[in-house]
Amino acid sequence: MKVKVLSLFDGISCGMVALERAGFEVERYYAYEIEENAIAISKKNYPGIIQLGDVFKSDFTQFAVQEIDILMGGSPCTFWSKAKCSKTAKQKREIDAEGIGWKLFEKFSEAKKNAQPRYFLYENNYGIAQEIQDAISERLGVQPIMIDSALVSAQRRKRLYWTNIPNVEQPEDKGILVKDIICNDETLVKHFDERIRNTMIQTDNYIKFDLGGKGHYSQQDRLYFLDKKAPTIPRCRTETKFNVYLGGELYKKTCPVEIERLQTLPDNYTEGVPKTRRYEALGNGWTVDVIAHILNFVKEVRGEDAV
Repeated sequence: MKVKVLSLFDGISCGMVALERAGFEVERYYAYEIEENAIAISKKNYPGIIQLGDVFKSDFTQFAVQEIDILMGGSPCTFWSKAKCSKTAKQKREIDAEGIGWKLFEKFSEAKKNAQPRYFLYENNYGIAQEIQDAISERLGVQPIMIDSALVSAQRRKRLYWTNIPNVEQPEDKGILVKDIICNDETLVKHFDERIRNTMIQTDNYIKFDLGGKGHYSQQDRLYFLDKKAPTIPRCRTETKFNVYLGGELYKKTCPVEIERLQTLPDNYTEGVPKTRRYEALGNGWTVDVIAHILNFVKEVRGEDAV
């Protein structure tokens, strides 16, 4: 099935990976993205992507004659998320359909109106305010589907998906756990120190401790069990947000390949930019197998030889 695709907030082109994994032949893929490292990763893997830059400098009317098959995108949830990053920590979380977060979403809505795609797929954080969820649903004309990446990966990651692709169901649980994505790298293995020994508390999913003396609350002060799920991979520039307990007094820090596997990307997909930027790009990305699962329902509707 050949398709023409318009991708907003494209990031590292997880949408392209998902399209290929779902069996589509991408005839043309237009991408709006401004983050240089994300673009570098995309170009390394897909040099044929047509990079169009800043979505706020767009003219979506040009796509009206392109017969776009699929419009996809997930605008940055930074201003809507309960877990705000350091850059926005001092700013009030947006809970109304206004502000920067809404202006970003409106670009997707504008693209939908002007490009008139056959299908659209919009993604955002499960934790955004209900008023914003309702406003998005009203604007796009569909209700969201919540899918947890834990069904297709070793990562818990609840996200909302608004789409006019019909009959989308929940994916089957593949039963993937942390132990299934771990790399054997002795350089990342660490030993407990007195701070961990003296403050550790075991929970169902992880061991938590208090390195900073401020309480047992930080995700970076947790050691996740091999037979459980990893936490949602955040947009950050460090591996210490996800540490793995190996048994006894051993644990390990995670490497970029393991985070790629949590997002169901190919190994070394993000290789070529600094390690910290790989983590950041992955945290901003999609769980590929969730997107591929949704896209598979397009093929069911239109048939293998459609488009």
